[in-house]
Amino acid sequence: MTDTTHDQRADATLDCSGLLCPLPVYKASLALRQLSPGQVLHLVTTDPGALEDVPAMARQTGDTLLGVERTETNQLFWIEKGPHR
Repeated sequence: MTDTTHDQRADATLDCSGLLCPLPVYKASLALRQLSPGQVLHLVTTDPGALEDVPAMARQTGDTLLGVERTETNQLFWIEKGPHR
């Protein structure tokens, strides 16, 4: 996976800072269900495991991981809800 600095619009933001696996992925999944296909969720996590878990979730659900950015303390994800979710 390649990190990208992403200047992406988001229709919703979910801050999962301080939560450990599996909570960031679980909460992101619930948040994505509330969005319409094509809308974007901006997910903020502090759990380094999310760098593997979030892309895996997106692959499994048919959502699109638009970008990932790592900072010293956070992992930021932009996930577009897929058409079949």
